[in-house]
Amino acid sequence: MRFFPAIDLKNGRCVRLYQGDFAQETVVNPDPIAQAATFSEQGATYLHIVDLDGALEGKPINLDVIRAMKKAAGLPVQVGGGIRTMKQITFYLEEAGIDRVIIGSAALENPDLVRDAVKLYGAKIAVGIDAKNGFVATSGWLDVSATDYLTFAKEVEKSGVQTIIFTDIAKDGTLEGPNLEQLQALQRAVSVDIIASGGVSSKQDLEQLSELGLYGAICGKALYNGNISMAEITEVENLAD
Repeated sequence: MRFFPAIDLKNGRCVRLYQGDFAQETVVNPDPIAQAATFSEQGATYLHIVDLDGALEGKPINLDVIRAMKKAAGLPVQVGGGIRTMKQITFYLEEAGIDRVIIGSAALENPDLVRDAVKLYGAKIAVGIDAKNGFVATSGWLDVSATDYLTFAKEVEKSGVQTIIFTDIAKDGTLEGPNLEQLQALQRAVSVDIIASGGVSSKQDLEQLSELGLYGAICGKALYNGNISMAEITEVENLAD
């Protein structure tokens, strides 16, 4: 199992939100480039970066910062937030050297984009499914659709996507533990790789996620608060392997 330290970008800084609420923002490091390098030095094997400004604006905003983070870390990087056109996908994958892009809102609003992107880039395309009370949220989590997350996951799988990043918004940034029930249901519904996001608070949470047989999990607030160390993450990763 692979664990992804998370770096969320807003106004050029590394921040954490509470339940996706942009009004409940905490700056955890004003220098995201240094943060990327730190995670690399501590033993991270892959980074998860979200352009929160991009999610709000509907287009990538922190491109230069993300490229610099990739260079500083020297690690594979997956990026999401505001990716809504093939041109943006191509820029990230072919010009910025990003290893995987995450299509979020656009996957629900423009499924043809996902299918076309998968035809061109295969496993380098992931879809982010962010759920609020079981329904898919879009536009930086500000809007909630009438689409059930499991129904949507099945449609995403049909499009050829090999990786889904699932976030339970109610758990995000709360340190209350991941939504194991929803993750188990998702694991049963589709056969693609699943990366869990939201609520991880302890080494025990990491172990529980590993026991589910998921492909990966994202760790954010717990890392910044010191609830989990990169050494503990590496230990669980090694046990899972």
